[in-house]
Amino acid sequence: MESGKRRSQRDYTLAFKLSVVDQVEKGELSYKEAQRRYGIQGRSTVLVWLRKYGRQDWSQGASIREPRSRSMTEPTLPLTPEQRIKELEEQLALSNQKAQFFEAVVNVLKNDYGVSVGKKATRQVLSQGQIQGLSITRACLFMGISRQAYYQRNRAFDERARQDQEVMDFVLEKRRRQPRIGTRKLHYLMSVEVGASVRVGRDRLFSILRNARKLVVRKRAYHKTTDSHHRFRRHPNLLKAGQEQVVANRPEQVWVADITYLPTQESVAYVSLVTDAYSRKIVGHHVHESLHTESVIKAMEKAVGERRSTLPLIHHSDRGAQYCSELYQRLHASHGVRCSMTDGYDCYQNALAERINGILKTEFLLYRPKNLADAVKMVDESVLIYNGERPHLSLKYKTPDAVHRAF
Repeated sequence: MESGKRRSQRDYTLAFKLSVVDQVEKGELSYKEAQRRYGIQGRSTVLVWLRKYGRQDWSQGASIREPRSRSMTEPTLPLTPEQRIKELEEQLALSNQKAQFFEAVVNVLKNDYGVSVGKKATRQVLSQGQIQGLSITRACLFMGISRQAYYQRNRAFDERARQDQEVMDFVLEKRRRQPRIGTRKLHYLMSVEVGASVRVGRDRLFSILRNARKLVVRKRAYHKTTDSHHRFRRHPNLLKAGQEQVVANRPEQVWVADITYLPTQESVAYVSLVTDAYSRKIVGHHVHESLHTESVIKAMEKAVGERRSTLPLIHHSDRGAQYCSELYQRLHASHGVRCSMTDGYDCYQNALAERINGILKTEFLLYRPKNLADAVKMVDESVLIYNGERPHLSLKYKTPDAVHRAF
């Protein structure tokens, strides 16, 4: 991480703060380890987060365990010369047998499995000083390699470790704002944002993250928020495959809308989203505590208020009662928006909206906010990062904002 760049509390998103708090409270990291790993500035910054967002009592600060005192052993009588000789003979026989055993293991790995452990193992043993008094010359003699090969391997290893650390610094910096950004997107960002000295191949990047246990594991969750059984008017699906299918070929031609579930520590919240089908930009969003139409409609009002085009617009959604209600339909009519809906309760007919929900919940909204106010802040930050910083695979690694502004 860049130590020279000063950061304030506003540089850290709420999702990132909750992530650090969760790791510390689970015992995965101490608060000082979290501070070093993520390059968090300030001596008590993490402790402030723990007191504000943690579920445990951190008012007394982080507990520090006292080192355990060594148990006192009773003095023993000195051995006679004969006893000492016998003890040394037993130790020598055991050491010879142990050396033969591990030499046989190394030979099996080398001959039967093609694993070359000599140079790597020698370097690690010598650098860590595991055997007192063992010289480099003698260690190389034991392993059957030359000193020149040992030093060449050291230089190559140090250079590779330096490059790996630069890559990890870049990854941690990106994941400070996008905690679950994938490896392929990181590889693309690395190729366009940083110098050639830290560029690595895709497979090498996968290997570095795998060794550091930083690969992203897919998370899936499902909550039903749609009520399709109601008395309100329904509209045909204009995006369904067929002769009259509408395919978005510009921004602000087709908008897709959906509602997703966001649990909080105190209760539950819902997020209404309106997304442009062409640019994948979230053009309107609103966080609310109920599924009333008045709350859901605010996302659409925000999207319409920032609309730049006067060309025809289609609004596509599921058959939820909120979207079919008279109040929501009057909003469509007042702005000349044409309505489209799924044929039934089939999430694949509104797949793009479901996909955006999944991105927000599996990459940004990873931890439960404390209350509605924190939920609003977390969603606002997530939408801002998604629109302006996250490269989108379907947009050829461009951001939604960049594609939306291009037209």
